[in-house]
Amino acid sequence: MIRPLIRATKRALGHTSPGRYFEVFDDDTFIVSFPKSGNTWTRFLIANLLHPEEPANFGNIDRLVPESEGLTKNQLARVPRPRIMKSHEYFDARFRKVVYIVRDPRDVVVSQFHFFRKRRRIADDSSIEQFVTRFVAGETCDYGSWGTNVASWLVARQNSPTFLLLRYEDMVSRTSSELARVAAFLGLGATPEMVAQAVERSSADRMRKLEGANANAIVTKNSRQDVPFVRSAKAGGWRAALPEPAVKELEAAWGPLMVYLGYELMFPDKATNSELRVPETTLNGPSR
Repeated sequence: MIRPLIRATKRALGHTSPGRYFEVFDDDTFIVSFPKSGNTWTRFLIANLLHPEEPANFGNIDRLVPESEGLTKNQLARVPRPRIMKSHEYFDARFRKVVYIVRDPRDVVVSQFHFFRKRRRIADDSSIEQFVTRFVAGETCDYGSWGTNVASWLVARQNSPTFLLLRYEDMVSRTSSELARVAAFLGLGATPEMVAQAVERSSADRMRKLEGANANAIVTKNSRQDVPFVRSAKAGGWRAALPEPAVKELEAAWGPLMVYLGYELMFPDKATNSELRVPETTLNGPSR
């Protein structure tokens, strides 16, 4: 009886998270992705670009570029406007300006598998094949399946001038030029020197060191320290990590969408490749 009353009181006083149903303003910008697609790295890059006087780390990132679903109603109200915030939500029409990061789902599932190990949500001897089946069914995430989340944004917004689509793989291969695109989209007017500094401060090696130094930060606390949050930070690791049946299951589920985004299939279907590949100019972001 007491606990429900306490929860109700906290909600009334704004001490709980409103979740998806928080107040959105017209000048908000959201960095959105399906989980484990490079959102944290992108937050670091943008935070280091926005705040050169205060290098981002795992202790301050939730203040520099906060996560909308992770803040209480009162905390959200105190974030200075215009706000730049992280989200994993599927399409939300209230999000007027969006940087959306997409990553090869074969790499996403491997990253999420190890994240679940870090969070002790699965055992070390868990089958990655079974995890892939759950992943495809949308059972490992509160934000829909990878295909549902990605497609919801692409269908609704990909040709909008207030929507910037980034591929994680392009960010890895040409970080500076992709961050310069983000800076232009945000209207930051960043110089090449500012971009270079942000890239250096957000490198995978530096983030691993920061993770070790901030083990009690929100993103890393109450989790296994022997399993890193920042892993290889590379593209294509799925080739060594996923057995063939798992790859086939992922490609069978989302092959057309993967091809549309420029991801080469290991088990291509000729009809899929010939009928659903679209001209590069129709994509607002990925370059091949």
